[in-house]
Amino acid sequence: MSSNQTIATTAADPTVAAGASQFLSPVVLGLQALTVNGKQAHWHVRGANFIGVHEFLDTLVEHAGGWADDAAERIVALGLPVDARIQTVAQKGADTAVSAGFSQSTDTIRAVVADIDKILVDLQAAIEGLDEIDLTSQDIAISIKQGLEKDRWFLVAHIAE
Repeated sequence: MSSNQTIATTAADPTVAAGASQFLSPVVLGLQALTVNGKQAHWHVRGANFIGVHEFLDTLVEHAGGWADDAAERIVALGLPVDARIQTVAQKGADTAVSAGFSQSTDTIRAVVADIDKILVDLQAAIEGLDEIDLTSQDIAISIKQGLEKDRWFLVAHIAE
């Protein structure tokens, strides 16, 4: 290749990129919102199981941020931007169940699990929608769902009877 030739920024088909963005963008936004709201819950949890819930919420926040990065980087690798600015994330996470103040651990867990469940709906839609569009993007959604369901289980185990 001569120095005058340019290399395309992506080898992706524009239809594939658009489909991946359509299905992964809500996941990115949901996970970014979970990162912020999970930290809010971490700071304000009280009561039974405090230390276990408090510490695990930090783990969840770390995981959610990493998964958001994985999904966002897939979209960008396909050549499209991701709008995860604070106002966009705030719109996605506006109906969070996480309290603005102190909350008993059982209530905190229920709130965070409710937020996780919303993301799991987006992930399932991504898995189903990406099946015919882009299997690599689908694999990312499947991997995120697997991890998020595990973290959900760890939280629910604190209040399960």
